[in-house]
Amino acid sequence: MQPVTLRTKRLVLSIPTPDDVDAMYEACQDADIQRYTPVPAPYEREHAENFVAQIPKDWSAGVHLTWGIHENGPLVGTIGIYRIGSRQGELGYWLAPGARGRGLLTEAAATVLEWGFSPDALDLERFEWRAVVGNETSARIAQRLGFRYEGTLRQALVSPRGRDDGWIAGLLRTDDRAPQTWPVSG
Repeated sequence: MQPVTLRTKRLVLSIPTPDDVDAMYEACQDADIQRYTPVPAPYEREHAENFVAQIPKDWSAGVHLTWGIHENGPLVGTIGIYRIGSRQGELGYWLAPGARGRGLLTEAAATVLEWGFSPDALDLERFEWRAVVGNETSARIAQRLGFRYEGTLRQALVSPRGRDDGWIAGLLRTDDRAPQTWPVSG
């Protein structure tokens, strides 16, 4: 599969390039990104370089599709559809601290979901969302997108730090996208 560029009112979602390495490296110094995503900690510049180099290979394999989130040019985050198979995928994302609180991630995620569900794109039937228990910011975004809470997975999320309990939620192509209320914080 070839990389696809998606556009929203404020954003361009495109494959990260070597020009994005510095912004990615800087953003991934954030304690919350290191705590709640599977990025290495400490996060070194070579981690960003290697990740950017791997993304075109992942697109070609069609299993992990990552976009850089660009606002007026610079990279402010990443979003992707991961573990694609059996007409489903997992939505994952992070946003740099300076870009938070303006709805950019919700805007980017809604666009990626629409593209992933589209019969003209991936034609997925289901998206999953997973987050380390306690990642309330990510949970609020998933709730706004219409994800339905499905439970807590004990010690199921593996990162360089070890294992964490994880929240899981799902969104079917046939679900309405009304914001959801979950029985957990978020």
